[in-house]
Amino acid sequence: MKEMQTLIAKDLLSIRAVFFRPEEPFTWASGIKSPVYCDNRLTLTAPKVRDDVENALAETIRREYPDVEVLMGTSTAGIAHAAIVGHIMGLPMGYVRSGSKDHGRQNQIEGKLEKGQKVVVVEDLISTGGSVIEVVNVLRAAGAEVLGVVSIFTYGMKKGLERLAEAEVKNISLTNFDIIAQVAADENYIKTEDIARLIAFRNNPSDESWIGGK
Repeated sequence: MKEMQTLIAKDLLSIRAVFFRPEEPFTWASGIKSPVYCDNRLTLTAPKVRDDVENALAETIRREYPDVEVLMGTSTAGIAHAAIVGHIMGLPMGYVRSGSKDHGRQNQIEGKLEKGQKVVVVEDLISTGGSVIEVVNVLRAAGAEVLGVVSIFTYGMKKGLERLAEAEVKNISLTNFDIIAQVAADENYIKTEDIARLIAFRNNPSDESWIGGK
């Protein structure tokens, strides 16, 4: 497990899908200053990394959710991953829109889904957990039995962990914030002393005292 987490961390860092910049923080849409930028869509254009990610997702689903019958990707980042992993595993897949279409059959769930089917949701990353919980709720309302979520990366933020627990949603990520921060330091993407600043951000994103090493 730790070997896989480290491999995926190295892969994501190598293509700057997860990029740390503690000295010049990024600004999220919410206005929060962050030392990390995450774009796992970049894995799709890096064939070696893509193979590692998709095979690891398939391995994780087989181990954690052996009874799965259908994969459902989150819109839009999880769709490609659900499709590739569905192909690897020989499973049907679909995806859940952020809202119902305003034309045609007005679907929110795309792809065939029968009531009672056992579903695993495929997501690219988990931060506060809000968007993936919405997807789970849509699937549950449609009569699916959601076994849980598999994701590429999780921040492990307290708010996200609490939300998932409250919604009774299991999530298994290929790698996490702590591991990728350590690998980033080991491979000289960041300084070793930056790890504490990164963890401080993760533990309390609204407290900006970590900026500039304060």
